[in-house]
Amino acid sequence: MGRVIDAEAELNLPPGFRFHPTDEELVVHYLCRKVACSRLPVPIIAEVDLYKYDPWDLPEKALFGNKEWYFFTPRDRKYPNGSRPNRAAGHGYWKATGADK
Repeated sequence: MGRVIDAEAELNLPPGFRFHPTDEELVVHYLCRKVACSRLPVPIIAEVDLYKYDPWDLPEKALFGNKEWYFFTPRDRKYPNGSRPNRAAGHGYWKATGADK
């Protein structure tokens, strides 16, 4: 959690600031800008390879937030010529709960 507190201080956010973007806001203001190598409105989303960590290790990787965390992560394929994502992570794997989009 120390990293989260340090990041909050670095961002110089006003007291009471909450980061609860909608799906559309995440795509338009963060993901599209990240893909286009444009500057993000606020550097509040960490870039972390989620598949290298167990879920309980992720909160300390977040830049902001206590209950919800946002990350940019590369998407790896299970097979070189396939479309299935590789979900191996730390000591297990990430389970898909819906269809891949």
